Amino acid sequence: MSHATHRDYAGAKLGMWLFLFTEMLLFGGLFILYAVYLHRYPAEFAVAGHWLDLVLGTANTAILLTSSLLAALAVTAVQRDEGRVAFRALGGTIVCAGLFLVIKYAEWSAKIGHGIYPGSPDLAAGPPGESVFFGLYYLTTGLHGLHVLIGGVLLAVVARRVKEGRVHAGDYIWLENGALYWHLVDLVWIFIFPLYYLML
Repeated sequence: MSHATHRDYAGAKLGMWLFLFTEMLLFGGLFILYAVYLHRYPAEFAVAGHWLDLVLGTANTAILLTSSLLAALAVTAVQRDEGRVAFRALGGTIVCAGLFLVIKYAEWSAKIGHGIYPGSPDLAAGPPGESVFFGLYYLTTGLHGLHVLIGGVLLAVVARRVKEGRVHAGDYIWLENGALYWHLVDLVWIFIFPLYYLML
């Protein structure tokens, strides 16, 4: 005799939203810090901002937007009981996460190769505002990159559960929460991109 497993969907979703709220507070604090120092060092931030690669930043924005669309498609597919489609959409999202990290690694490597990193002699010899800019840049994008990595691993776990049939139309809270987390990762980048790459 089988017994239906009790699922507290409302509790799971509430827990995820509370977690996402703490994440928004974390990145919100970093954005406020950015605004404070931008007000203090506007000219230095403008000079430092031109060192960032707009093409790579734009490419990463397109990649994350695509990944969010794929995550949403995965949720819709599972709701329609199309597990294979959901699995492929999640695979695409994970590939996008990998591409994002590869591009970010290349961007960081280029900056570090030019001696632009926190505590470097080149930055120490320049105006203090430029050191502050790159300190915030590495902290914010590094923290965001860590979230991309965690999100990619989380979605890989969800994809495996989809493939095994453990996530389906009648039980997809894992996928729904994973997609919510991924949309937050995307949303945070939507703030990072204009602040660091476009506004200065």
